[in-house]
Amino acid sequence: METTRGAERQRTAAERRRRELLEAADRVVLRDGPKASMNAIAAEAGITKPILYRHFGDKGGLYRALAKRHTDALLSALRAALDAPSERRERVEATLDTYLAAIEARPQVYRFLMHPSDDAAPAPEQGFDVGRHSAPLLRRLGEELGKVIAERVDLGPDSDQMARIWGHGIVGMMHAAGDWWLGDRPCSREQLVRSLADLLWGRLAEAGDLPGGQGF
Repeated sequence: METTRGAERQRTAAERRRRELLEAADRVVLRDGPKASMNAIAAEAGITKPILYRHFGDKGGLYRALAKRHTDALLSALRAALDAPSERRERVEATLDTYLAAIEARPQVYRFLMHPSDDAAPAPEQGFDVGRHSAPLLRRLGEELGKVIAERVDLGPDSDQMARIWGHGIVGMMHAAGDWWLGDRPCSREQLVRSLADLLWGRLAEAGDLPGGQGF
């Protein structure tokens, strides 16, 4: 029994330490964006790099942990927007705005997750080569949105397949438009939200909600 309690205390301590290290990594990412390095994160956490590797394995492991942390938070915010008691058009706009507001509020985090370092020839520990990791993150968002659509909207025959297509298509649209907007700022966030909602609104406006669901 004592052995079990000891093991549980060790797991709890390890989880707490991992959270602390992720918070340190977040601070470095907010400062350095895609150029955040393992050296800088270890220094921020007050540890050596080998200890950081012990918790995450390598830079890719740390990146995946940070990506999950921020994707979980974004999905929670998107679900809250989709669950809001409002008309469908208002929920669509609120969902789009939630995504854009998130990347606008923490642009360095967004760039870390979606763009590799701009250095042409970075040193091995200068920055994270994160560009190759962005596709799984977007795929997860697309799958999650597809599930929500399948649970709430009647798309007729092959509804589940259509919902997945829509989910990935909407996420791709949000990502591409948001990436362009964050870099160039050609219009207000409100104008971008309205324009993207207009693009989506055709068939979505005509589709009925599935009976007994929350509605979309």
